[in-house]
Amino acid sequence: MKYMQLAEHINHQIETDQLHVNDRLPSLKQLEEQLGMSKETVLKGLNYLSEKGIIESVYRKGYYVRRKAQHHPYRIFFLLDKMNILRDRIYYSFLNTIKDFADVDVFFHHHNFKVFEKLIHENLNNYTHFVITTFLREDPSALLNQIPPHKRIIIDYDEKNLSGDYTSIYQDFKSNIYDSLVELLPRLKKYNQLILIAPEEAYHAHAVIAGFKLFSKEYKFKNKIAHRVEEEAFEKGNVYITFGRYDLDDVSIIKLSRKNNWKLGKDIGLLSYNDTAVKEVLENGITVISTDFDKMGEEAAKAIIEKRIIRMRDPSKVILRNSL
Repeated sequence: MKYMQLAEHINHQIETDQLHVNDRLPSLKQLEEQLGMSKETVLKGLNYLSEKGIIESVYRKGYYVRRKAQHHPYRIFFLLDKMNILRDRIYYSFLNTIKDFADVDVFFHHHNFKVFEKLIHENLNNYTHFVITTFLREDPSALLNQIPPHKRIIIDYDEKNLSGDYTSIYQDFKSNIYDSLVELLPRLKKYNQLILIAPEEAYHAHAVIAGFKLFSKEYKFKNKIAHRVEEEAFEKGNVYITFGRYDLDDVSIIKLSRKNNWKLGKDIGLLSYNDTAVKEVLENGITVISTDFDKMGEEAAKAIIEKRIIRMRDPSKVILRNSL
């Protein structure tokens, strides 16, 4: 998060006595020019420091230093694959739980193994704990095993081949889809075919596909796996299960349903992964399989604060709405 660079810059100036308590900070425009940031980013950074009580905004005068940065017992390396609304929920739940105990630095690898490797190597000795989300094509176990187990917290994806006793709070993608489809069985029986839209770029697709195939076989459902929504194969009586692609597959299904004058929940079924405010109201509600990402962040923070090692599956739940 770029605004954190501003917060770190000002904290460093305070700690090295370049800025003192009651000193006025440079103006917004000066900070924009000095750091090459937009006004919005600068304001986010200043608001972050204000919430910490390190600086204070004085009406029509600017920002003033009120105290030195807090020094907490823990310093956290928080590495995410990307930032989206779901990762945002994990991060802020984690931060709100641990903010009185730790300083948290956030990094992103964007599914790039070389970036992931560089970030781990450069920071091995700099933090008390490492909270990491992986989702990489390559096996990261050798790198992750360089982090002492008691400092290692793996979230969202259950990595294999890791040594020692470490904390892991993860989704079981295979079990989650299987259990959810079993729960929805009475609804699914009125449809002709289940179609899983599994994007090729999705890092956990293999586990979702395995759970989908197991359910379809055990309950004798006609089924198909596709990588995208195809208009020529779009048929009345299908149930579509979607995940990934920033919900673009959901949009495609809704557009095709409207084009054919078919009604979601009657002529076409739609089951989507991960709940958002939009899915609650879109087309009178989209049925979702959703994981409690807030709980994931909270439990990771508690494990550090309470000095516990935990392994916990963060189970999904079905939120039934009109699209199924």
